[in-house]
Amino acid sequence: MLLDKKKVVVGMSGGVDSSVAAYVLQKQGYDVIGVTMQVWPEMEESEAEKVGSCCGLSAVDDARRVANKLGIPFYVMNFKDIFEEKVIKKFVEEYISGRTPNPCIACNKFMKFDELLRRARNLGAHYVATGHYAKIVYDEKMDKYRVQKSHAVAKDQTYALYNFTQEQLKHTLMPLGEFSSKEEVRRIASELDFITASKPDSQEICFVKDDDYGKFIQERKPEKIVSGNFVDKNGEILGKHKGISYYTIGQRKGLGIALGKPMYVVDIIPNKNQVVLGENEDVFGIELLAEDINLIYLNKIEKSLKVKAQIRYNANAQDAILYPEGENLLRVVFEQPQRAITPGQAVVFYDEDYLLGGGTITKKVR
Repeated sequence: MLLDKKKVVVGMSGGVDSSVAAYVLQKQGYDVIGVTMQVWPEMEESEAEKVGSCCGLSAVDDARRVANKLGIPFYVMNFKDIFEEKVIKKFVEEYISGRTPNPCIACNKFMKFDELLRRARNLGAHYVATGHYAKIVYDEKMDKYRVQKSHAVAKDQTYALYNFTQEQLKHTLMPLGEFSSKEEVRRIASELDFITASKPDSQEICFVKDDDYGKFIQERKPEKIVSGNFVDKNGEILGKHKGISYYTIGQRKGLGIALGKPMYVVDIIPNKNQVVLGENEDVFGIELLAEDINLIYLNKIEKSLKVKAQIRYNANAQDAILYPEGENLLRVVFEQPQRAITPGQAVVFYDEDYLLGGGTITKKVR
């Protein structure tokens, strides 16, 4: 199918960012189509509402109302099967295996910039667009597309976008990357009288009520939640835990054990069903291994490379050196110790404010 370079499908979540993204693109002269991805089976829609999910019924209604105000076509598309398979199932499997996943990264990779892009092409659209705070730029010297940090530094979302391919970037627009603040986006939405103008930012994972991951896993795979032992660094038993899915590296609250001093989760050993506790200093590490590496504009890393590396969404990128460790593996050594290096989370690399790529943390080395 011949794609129309002025036609763009905007993923509309029912929030203020995607609403304003649709408006900005329309103002720039694009032929905009609004699409909301429906990810919940009907029986679970009410739960999505309780979570305040971007994919619940009220979110769909809000997105539709914004589309109507803009006078653009609007569709609700069924993404339930791929969301279950690629996001929720993977989320559950990772927690059961003692890792702490980031489902927003999986959602971006498999849904917004893969499946939604495929469906956009079926509608004849050259582009898919979202309300992410990031910039996509074309580097003529490199003949490559690059992802650059947003002007709104406090809202930058490039951490969750490291899986882009060049082909996807060629067909993706992120108009909010040029905005200097979220307040500026809200002001535009308010001036346009969008119902989404004062909607709060979503703080939780969209499918987990009350941020209770352990309970979510328990409901999905109760047979996999087995009580085991809290142990210290020497393997001495300290008490009982209620299942490794309830814990993550660096956790102090909600351990359900009193040891007379603050204790933190410093490791999870799934094959022994053990959660290792230690003191605050034990939570820090300076070196990690990462797998499933994706590089956005480099073909490969063949020798050591100085970068800024970021190990969680709300952290700052820190000075580090990358060392290639074989096919699709990197060793990351930080200049300063980092708190709570967590298997399953992403480690993402930057060259100044350009996103180099990233991968999944497999373990803290030291």
